[in-house]
Amino acid sequence: MSSTAGSCGSGSGNKNVLGDSGFTPTDETPIHLTAAAVEAVGKALKEEGEAGDFLRISVVGGGCSGYQYGLDFDKEERMGDLALDFSGVKVVVDPVSAGYLRGTVVDYVSGLNGTGFQFKNPNAKRTCGCGSSFS
Repeated sequence: MSSTAGSCGSGSGNKNVLGDSGFTPTDETPIHLTAAAVEAVGKALKEEGEAGDFLRISVVGGGCSGYQYGLDFDKEERMGDLALDFSGVKVVVDPVSAGYLRGTVVDYVSGLNGTGFQFKNPNAKRTCGCGSSFS
């Protein structure tokens, strides 16, 4: 699994972006995956991954708005990586991406407009029309 994902949402700061769920971003846990996202990642790891794989979420330069989200399987952590556990699903974020992602909620949605991961990033000031990049 290697892809970029769409961006959705706006907002500011470190507010509790999940309402009553209690998620408040910290340096140790800058992002949150919804139950639907955890289930989709777990399924993808089983179907497409190899033993020892985990999900790496990153922010990379590119896209029409300046940055885009990256989702890749990986086997090795790198220096400074944040390793997170969501109900037994390991997710790793590098320290630079963590700054761009702080407060982001990753969801997995299915609907008339498509199926896939959706990033609700309070730091995104602008997103492109296709939803795959932000600034």
